[in-house]
Amino acid sequence: MNFEGRKYIILALFLGVGIIYSFKLFYMQVVDDTWKHNAEQISEKRREVTPPRGVVYDRNGKKIIANRPYYNLNFIEKNITHLDTHALAKLLEVEDTFIRWRFQEIVKQEGTYKGKSNYRRNRVYAFVRDLTKEEIARIAPELYKFPGFFESPTSMRAYPFANGANIVGYLAEVSENEIQKDDFYRRGDQIGKAGIERYYEKELRGKKGVKYLLQDAQNNATQSYEGGRLDTMAVQGDNLILGVDIDLQAYGEKLMTNKLGCIVAIEPETGEILALVSSPSYDPNLLVGKRNIAANYPKLITDELKPLYPRPLQAEYPPGSIFKLTQALIGMQEGVITKNSSFPCTKSLVGCHNHPTAQNVEQAVQFSCNPYFYYATKRIIEQGKSKSVFKDAEIGLKVWEEYLHSFGLGQKLETDIPGVRAGLIPGVDFYNKWYGEHRWAFSTIRSNSIGQGEVKLTPLQMANLAVIMANRGWYYTPHFVRSIGEGGPLEAFRKKHYTMVDSVHYAPIVEGMRKVVEEAGGTARRARIEGVTVCGKTGTAQNPHGEDHSVFIAFAPMNNPKIAIAVFTENAGFGGTWSAPIASLMIEKYLKGAITDEAKEKRILEADLLPKKKQ
Repeated sequence: MNFEGRKYIILALFLGVGIIYSFKLFYMQVVDDTWKHNAEQISEKRREVTPPRGVVYDRNGKKIIANRPYYNLNFIEKNITHLDTHALAKLLEVEDTFIRWRFQEIVKQEGTYKGKSNYRRNRVYAFVRDLTKEEIARIAPELYKFPGFFESPTSMRAYPFANGANIVGYLAEVSENEIQKDDFYRRGDQIGKAGIERYYEKELRGKKGVKYLLQDAQNNATQSYEGGRLDTMAVQGDNLILGVDIDLQAYGEKLMTNKLGCIVAIEPETGEILALVSSPSYDPNLLVGKRNIAANYPKLITDELKPLYPRPLQAEYPPGSIFKLTQALIGMQEGVITKNSSFPCTKSLVGCHNHPTAQNVEQAVQFSCNPYFYYATKRIIEQGKSKSVFKDAEIGLKVWEEYLHSFGLGQKLETDIPGVRAGLIPGVDFYNKWYGEHRWAFSTIRSNSIGQGEVKLTPLQMANLAVIMANRGWYYTPHFVRSIGEGGPLEAFRKKHYTMVDSVHYAPIVEGMRKVVEEAGGTARRARIEGVTVCGKTGTAQNPHGEDHSVFIAFAPMNNPKIAIAVFTENAGFGGTWSAPIASLMIEKYLKGAITDEAKEKRILEADLLPKKKQ
């Protein structure tokens, strides 16, 4: 036998196997991080620690979004023995069928990877989320009967005031799409879905921490890894300070009870939104937690009065006579009228109520004379720059449209909650599409001169129009957040925007607005406030589907204004009848802290202006 040959064969075999294993170990330890990660997962568990969300305060330091302790009922399936599903269902006050369904739902939510379920019997899963202190106090003493089940603390949002739902928004569980877009989130995490909670999600959510725990052979955490040396602390989200006055917000919602519409109030000097009332509204606490959302969201979304619809930001209404202010300003800037221009009140051109002939711009605003603004707008559109009346109208309309864009109209006022719409300032392309090129003139579009026709504004834009009048020609983009932590507002809300109209032309407009409220012949006598000079403008927006809408914008005091406001009351008729007194009550509440005209307040609070068919 050739023992010497066999020896070399065996040595070669061992050497080959050694080289293969060495190469494999090198690959696993140096080249492929997956093996290293898996090894770490076997010996230690990396547990993310979610921080509390930032707290939100109003302008006076009142907490309007807070965190409240809640509890989850968790389980580890491998620790469950002899589960009495009927007894568990009774404890949780649910149907027996819920227990089996919930287990199946959790497995389904975990999904699969390469054909195998991601669900693991030795992992912790939340069986019931968002239990209150009262609920867990009832459940916890009985959990010893159900091995494998245990409670754990968590936190959810709480809204101390049952107001401002359309401002604060709400949280809900992240979707798979949101998880894919941002690795901050894991299944079961909460994310802002609307309002402030959504817009400032990254500021409010904070930074997650990490805690490493050693595990035993059964995958149970036993102690901190390396004594916690590698752990990182979770950092709470930034606190926000809003410009909102929550008491004024609550008062506005109270005034709008049994009415459809909205109120927007803004501080002219800063652009901070003081109140944003959408009526009807709802208590934001109705959408706290998955169970509340499941129970209440379907009711809110199917309510025919649309409480979830943010009217101040998304409703686009004809502005009515408040739009006349812009026409006079553009006319004066273009030099086609002066502050002393006068036009006859020719009712055969466009209908009007009875009043003396307006001798100047101030009186035209005071009396809200329709023919006056018909003539003024005609001069803006038809300036004789082309022999063709159609081409001349196109030239004039382009100028008119550019001016109105400088007022923030026909474009989004990009405030700091989502869902803002742009309204509509119809331009040349709009009418060419409707009527054809060179087939329309001022006579076709004359309704725009008095805020009817195709013009549409959002209530936010209406309130900002009042801000521009108060500031005599400029504005900050309206916004909610005064300061992120101590850093002030976002940079976008620190820039002044100027209209194309020189400040000198605002004086007669403002004086006319004063006369609207303070002098005989004005259309908003119900907006008077003792000791406060209010400047305002009424509007009545035609509604082809029913009663006209009531519109009013105002600011006060006349000099050094502290508040600008727009009130839009649907199906309420003339602007001076309902919207003007609502605005005056809001102004007085903000400036004085109390109401002096109790009869006016009583009339508004008792008014039911809901369409009868919707009651």
